[in-house]
This record gives sequence, C-alpha cells and structure tokens, in this order.
Amino acid sequence: MTEEYLIQTRRWLHQHPELSLQEFETTAFIKKELDKMVVAYDTPLETGVVAYIKGSGDKSIAFRADIDALPIHEENDVDYRSQVDNVMHACGHDGHITMLLAFVKQVKQLSEVSPLKSTVYFIFQPAEETYGGANILLNQYQFDMTPSFVFGLHMMPDEKEGVIVSKPGPITASATEYRFFVKGLSAHVANKEQGHSAGEALLTILNQLSQLQQYHLAGLHQNIVHIGSFKSGEAINTVPSNAYLEGTIRTYSQEDLDIVKEQMTKIKQASELLTNCSVELVFAEGYPSTINDVTAYDLMKDASEDTSLTWVEKDEPYLFGEDFSFYQQLAPSSFAFLGCRNEDKGYVTGLHTSTLNFDERVLAKGVELYTSLLKRFEETV
Repeated sequence: MTEEYLIQTRRWLHQHPELSLQEFETTAFIKKELDKMVVAYDTPLETGVVAYIKGSGDKSIAFRADIDALPIHEENDVDYRSQVDNVMHACGHDGHITMLLAFVKQVKQLSEVSPLKSTVYFIFQPAEETYGGANILLNQYQFDMTPSFVFGLHMMPDEKEGVIVSKPGPITASATEYRFFVKGLSAHVANKEQGHSAGEALLTILNQLSQLQQYHLAGLHQNIVHIGSFKSGEAINTVPSNAYLEGTIRTYSQEDLDIVKEQMTKIKQASELLTNCSVELVFAEGYPSTINDVTAYDLMKDASEDTSLTWVEKDEPYLFGEDFSFYQQLAPSSFAFLGCRNEDKGYVTGLHTSTLNFDERVLAKGVELYTSLLKRFEETV
C-alpha cells in the first residue's frame, strides 16, 4: 500500500459516484482491482462484492465498506470533483472503499509471506444510504464460515483528523420513517361546512406529534420524532381534500420506538374522529440501532494500541442511522469513526453536505487499524 494508491483510488471513485443499487461502474472497478491482486470474490447481488482470502483454520473475520453515493450536487472546486451531476460521495464512502481495497492488498501481501490461520472476508456493500443494502446482502449471501466478528469504519468530519471515535453499546440510532396520508371531502369555501377538511386533520396531527416527545418519552432518553415535510390543499377557494405528512423517528430503545408508534396510531385515530377524514399511517422500517458488542469493541480498541492512532471513547451515541447495524445479526460487531477534520486545509464541512472533502492520507490510519485488528484476531485462532 502506498500513499499514491490511496490518493488515486479515492479520487477515481470520487469522480464516478453512483446511487444506491446503481453502483455498476464502482463494482466493476472493485472487481478489476481484486483481479489485479489475484483475490477471489463473489457477487451475490447485481452490485457489490464479497472478497475473501482463505486461511488454514476454521475461523473467519469480516470487514465492511459501503459503496453508494448521494443525490447531492458537488460544490467543491477540485480537479477530482464528481463528474456526475447531482450525485456525490458526500458521506465518505469513496474513502471506505479505498481503505478496504488497500487493506485487501495488505492482507494479500502478508498472506504470501506467512499463510493466514483465519479466513478474511472483505464486504463491499451497496445501498447503505437508502435501501438497507446490508440487510439485502445478508439475505442473499451465505458465508462459507460465519465470521467471528464484523468490523467497520466510517469517515467523520466532526472529529480531528486521524483519531478513532467509538463507544461500547449503542453507537448509532435506529431510523424508522413514517407517513400520514389524509383523505377529506372537498367543498366550495362558500359551503365549507359541507366538506371534511384534510387541512384540519393535518393540523391536529402536527400539533399532537410536536407534543409526543414532551409527554410520552422518558426525559433522560435520546430520541427524535422529526417532521420532515407536509402539505395540504388543492385551490385557494376549496376545502382541502388531501394532505400528507412524513418524517423520521430516531431511537436507541425498541421500547421507545414502540411507544412512538403506539402514540402515532392514537393520533391517527383521534384526527379521524375530530375531522371525519380518513387517515392512513404507514411505517417504513429502517435501520436498527447499531450496538457495538463489548468483546468486538474491546478487540478493536486494544488493536488501536498497536498503532499510531488515538482512540477516543464517545460519551453519547450519534443520532443518525447506519445499516451496519444489520451485521450484528450475523456476528458480534463493532463500528467506529475515523476523524478527517482538518481546519488548516479547509476540511470542515459535515457528512451529507455538498462540500465534504478530506486528505486521502488519513485513510492509511484506517488501514493500519484494520491490519492491527487482523493480527490481534490471528493471535486468538
């Protein structure tokens, strides 16, 4: 692995971003790199790759990178900016792919010097941003041997360049979408009493949703019940016959999520009784909370002691969702964040922004941690 490899790989990926489940060019690039290394791989989905290097024993370990981009138009003035209008690697997945490819190269070289005792899986997973690609992949792919652990790293521009940030237990929140569809009865404004206003129903729902967190969830728990978008009405002089509202729920506790969903169901029923409108409430199950297994977390933290990295244990989890959470159904797992904030270089904007950028040399830190993790695991096999 060289600095030049990290820079060239990341910048090519950054110039060629692809949306969820459309990562065909990205997948072809990954396969081409693996072919150069003479590393075997499977393609259980149309996009994405699961590569592996076999060991002599009956244990295995897995590392994951997500490969999709976001529907964001890049505003960075750099010569490697996205070549695709309104699509950008604004969440650092180009960095994740690069780290994992560099790690594959490193493991391949190490295995040629000293054969591995454990099998190593390298998961290049599609569709983290929208479709829960981890869940799709796990439903389609059968590992020859179930990994003892699964590990992942994510770029984090809120943290200082080169540090590793994580915590035992919950590290990211569950993410559940909700939608209210309201059907009323239209009437002319001159005869408004003859209609059933979807706007009135929407106001009722909005008012009650805004109170839900205040009165029904424990004050010491971290939760978000967010109203993202709403609309109602067809014309200036008619009673609104339709309304729509959507948002997202972020929790760490299944009990809290159950409370929110129960209260939303009651809000739906109350708005129907009050306004004579019909209301449909739909939940789109998103990502579970990512909960770092204590043993996997300790292995990851201990591995950092053999590196040049600084480990920072976070006090509170993040409130965004992350589909790495599905891997905890496969094996004990741990997820951490690689800081890439550098104020001197102007790398200060957050995830999912049109100006996210970072110095590729920080990716070597991630590869260093992965390599140390594998060495620690090999000592236990």
